[in-house]
Amino acid sequence: MNPRVRTEALDSAEGLLDLLDAWVGLGWLRALDHAFAAFLHQQAAPAPPLLLLGAALASHQLGRGHVCLDLGATLADPDRSLSLPPEGAASGAVPGPASLLRGMTAAAWAEGLSHPELVSAGVGDTPLVCAGGRLYLRRFWACEQYIGAAVRRRLGDGSVLRAGVDAASVRAWLDRLFGPPGQGGTDWQRVACALAAGGRFTVVTGGPGTGKTTTVVRLLALLQALRQEAGHAQPLRIRMAAPTGKAAARLEASVAGAVHELPLPGDGAGARIRAAIPTDVGTVHRLLGSRPGSRHFRHGSGNPLALDVLVVDEASMIDLELMTAVFQALPHHARLILLGDRDQLASVEAGAVLGEICARAGGGHYTAASRDWLRRVSGEEIPGTLLDARGRELDQHIVMLRRSYRFGEDSAIGSLARAVNAGDAAAARAILSAHGMLPDLAAQTLHGAGEGALERRLVHGGAEGFRPAADGARPAGHADYLRRMIEEDPGDEADPATVSAWAGRVLEAHRGFQLLCALRHGPWGVEHLNRRVEAALRAEGLITGRGVWYAGRPVMVTANDYGLGLMNGDIGVTLGLAHHDADGRPGRALRVAFPATDGSDGIRWVQPSRLTRVETVYAMTVHKAQGSEFAHTALLLPDREAPVLTRELLYTAITRARRWFTLIEPAPGILEQAIQRRVIRGSGLGAALDDSTLGSGAGRGGNGH
Repeated sequence: MNPRVRTEALDSAEGLLDLLDAWVGLGWLRALDHAFAAFLHQQAAPAPPLLLLGAALASHQLGRGHVCLDLGATLADPDRSLSLPPEGAASGAVPGPASLLRGMTAAAWAEGLSHPELVSAGVGDTPLVCAGGRLYLRRFWACEQYIGAAVRRRLGDGSVLRAGVDAASVRAWLDRLFGPPGQGGTDWQRVACALAAGGRFTVVTGGPGTGKTTTVVRLLALLQALRQEAGHAQPLRIRMAAPTGKAAARLEASVAGAVHELPLPGDGAGARIRAAIPTDVGTVHRLLGSRPGSRHFRHGSGNPLALDVLVVDEASMIDLELMTAVFQALPHHARLILLGDRDQLASVEAGAVLGEICARAGGGHYTAASRDWLRRVSGEEIPGTLLDARGRELDQHIVMLRRSYRFGEDSAIGSLARAVNAGDAAAARAILSAHGMLPDLAAQTLHGAGEGALERRLVHGGAEGFRPAADGARPAGHADYLRRMIEEDPGDEADPATVSAWAGRVLEAHRGFQLLCALRHGPWGVEHLNRRVEAALRAEGLITGRGVWYAGRPVMVTANDYGLGLMNGDIGVTLGLAHHDADGRPGRALRVAFPATDGSDGIRWVQPSRLTRVETVYAMTVHKAQGSEFAHTALLLPDREAPVLTRELLYTAITRARRWFTLIEPAPGILEQAIQRRVIRGSGLGAALDDSTLGSGAGRGGNGH
């Protein structure tokens, strides 16, 4: 770096702002990041250059999902911590953060942040907060402090609630709902129910197929049964929510089936318990009463939700601000139950709340007091390896479901997911190398595979690379649902019920295969792959219509549309239905079929012209696939390393597969690099959860941008 440029940037605010402007021009920073630093300079000149640099970088980190700027991590490795300059971005003669911060000490940066009008340790209303070696925009620091205090208050109620639990009654109901204890090791589902019965805050985490939905339905039955036995005339008011419409629809369908199968008494008491468990699930935003164009909600501390129990599914997808809003809207007496997979990708927005809360879940860290209480209430024994005399109070309210009913010990998909989670690249590669020997897992390399190899896999699926299934089933490709659409078309004279049944079969077939991509742009991104797959399907004669809309086009809704009853993430397929024009001439009209979200087999038909926020989904990003599952899932890696390629992304993609998973690699070594990279988001929530006091500025909205 030119020493003169570095001196100008660090010795004057104007020089630093000029450098930030150059970074914006190169695409390193957002215009918003520069504008925030410029705003602070205008409001409180003279602002030290190091403060303006910290403000811009803190804003930049928010855009990347971090809650704050970790000063120590930034100084130790600016390139890795900030991803600046971005991979593949041009730099020219413009210095980057690593050059600017070379030789900088934490003490020197802290001194540069010393400006009481702009930065405080939490007290007051400064736009920036510097605490614990982290620089925050005040709003996000306040969110961390609020969540930490809210969780601690609920944990503090635990001893009181446990003391009032009728152990014999809980044990009797658990035996009815789960059967007797002591069959094949610790039943963590029973443990989760027992813990929730004795607390106002419970977290149930576990991978796909570990029974989170089953657990929560039985937990709700337990709570309603205890309520009924206590002589209350009214059942508990229970609400369930998920962060996206797609996740809400999946939970609603699962809950409806699980409630029906509950092993409850056949008398009136059992019927009342079953009837008191709601089967409708909405989005968190709808629950809170979102206001268009605003971060604020109708429900909050001044207008709490009218409920006694709130269940939030797919909690890993909930960002820091939204989780704060959930806690603000909860009445003090209400129970909060969070469900989610701590190992999945975190929210798109800033924060990784579930991951922070569950950071120690793998080790249990239960105290002897918790072990004894659980033994008495549930009949379950906590293994000695999961006991910790110094376990935190938070640990006593978290349960990890450790048995997968979908991916057992003999599942190659499960083994691959576990290897990826453990960061064991060698084990993951060894599992994938068993070409043709595994019934549920295959790998395809494109380098040297020949022209059209990718298209053949995506269009036709097929058993290549898999051990043949005993039942003769084969992994699907996109051609399967299109053939069903064409071959089973009921014709122009079919009645509505027959047409809806056909649409249901097409939608089910479409869920048989999904291509996932790590990237959105570029030759291995979603946008290009959607065009490539569409061209291949046209070449096969499976789609024939021209224009944006045609029979067979699969689409995903990209924004909630409450008027149509469609949520962000809902997937539908375009079909041609019999239609007569104004002159009575027969023809076909395009309608998009979406599955009903009430747990039924119904179809919602929508005119394409009413769908203004949709995109084609022959391919979708792994982020968009969260909360979904497909019989056959294929993950296409890019041909070079990218920051988005992480262990969490791989795990999320692998566990979207219900029966078959295919990894497609254009170039060698990318998988191993991704397994070694973890999502580590800058945050101080862990400290806030442990802190014994609430910071004096917490809870205020403060300033931000």
